[in-house]
Amino acid sequence: MIIDLPSTTTSQVNRKLVELRERGGAVALGRVLTLVIVDDDGEHLEEHIDAANEASREHPCRVIVIARGSRTAAARIDGQIRVGGDAGASEVVILRLYGPLASQGQSAVVPLLLPDAPIVIWWPSSGPKVPAEDPIGQLAQRRITDSAAERNPIRALATRRKSYVEGDTDLAWTRLTNWRAQLVAALDLPPYEKITAATVTGESDSPSTELLAGWLAEYLRVPVKRVKTASAQGIVSVTLERRSGVVELHRPDGKIGTLAQPGQPTRRIALHRRSTKDCLIEELRRLDPDEIYEAALHGLDKLSASAPKTAAKAKNGKKTPAKASAS
Repeated sequence: MIIDLPSTTTSQVNRKLVELRERGGAVALGRVLTLVIVDDDGEHLEEHIDAANEASREHPCRVIVIARGSRTAAARIDGQIRVGGDAGASEVVILRLYGPLASQGQSAVVPLLLPDAPIVIWWPSSGPKVPAEDPIGQLAQRRITDSAAERNPIRALATRRKSYVEGDTDLAWTRLTNWRAQLVAALDLPPYEKITAATVTGESDSPSTELLAGWLAEYLRVPVKRVKTASAQGIVSVTLERRSGVVELHRPDGKIGTLAQPGQPTRRIALHRRSTKDCLIEELRRLDPDEIYEAALHGLDKLSASAPKTAAKAKNGKKTPAKASAS
């Protein structure tokens, strides 16, 4: 069920939610948090709502979407309520803010927050420089950004490192879960030797590749070289050096990885890029500070970098265009 409320107020939206609950029980009551999505571009708004709906099936919540419209328009709020099949296991409230109200997202969100429930803020596209100091970010126990969605992912990641506050996290980090799990599992197999050096190769503007290298540098306490390439997408390979030989996890096509290490058979591993839905579900499982992510950010200072490898030339002599950032 989708209910449009043009030129409305937050009080009217609240009354409509209560009316829906009293009239038909359409709004779930067993919600564990409020998820606020701040979407400034609007280009992929429905994709972000779909991801939140899927996440709500594991984490029932109220989803509040702040979509900022033209700042030159007359001041108004266009509201929309989605419940039932159009809202997963949650209720979705979309507020489109225009004119002077476009910068008043916090005032629009506060009246709709669930009482005594944790608050998670998600910026699926461009996020604030300091999420914890953003007016909406100040409301939350958990603040989720995505460096890969920024215009300059590596610069955005550097900003996240400088501005980190407990409760911050980034989907560029969440996309690494499978890589981290495979590498840890490989080191749990004999021979149990100390790693002496590591190399992480990936796309030059991939924040996930940077974070993976930072994580290895922080926890292995060894030199980690970050090799940049312009001829592949996301993370390409991780090589861990030790006395008996190297452990290498190589994913040339962005889908299937190959794990090779001395004394063990070579294994093929599914390493597809994780969907936004899967990453959001994982992040909503915890509301406490992510100390491992914080450590990976600190590890970025310990990396040694190489120059980007030149992309292969096309038949006309021009370089192939760079692909979008991925993990």
